[in-house]
Amino acid sequence: MVSRERRSGPRRPPPAIARLAASALAVAVLLAWPVAHEVRAADPSSTPGAGGDPRSSGEGPGFVGDPLLAISGVVVVGVGSVLLTLAYVRLTERPRS
Repeated sequence: MVSRERRSGPRRPPPAIARLAASALAVAVLLAWPVAHEVRAADPSSTPGAGGDPRSSGEGPGFVGDPLLAISGVVVVGVGSVLLTLAYVRLTERPRS
């Protein structure tokens, strides 16, 4: 005799639970069906811009803010993450036997 604890393979849910899950899914679909409707997007044609970039002082499109500061921030975060990762790997390394 094989006990229940020794059986291998995936465990199947009882048929009652499977029927309950299927019924719950069917009820959810039937309840959601009336509120599902067609979604309409905006018109894809372009519109003329008026006065340039609204985030700047009327200069037109271009960089807003300080791009060198943003680039240096990305580089600092990247280098810092590499250094912290290397330090973590070195500190948590298991001794070789």
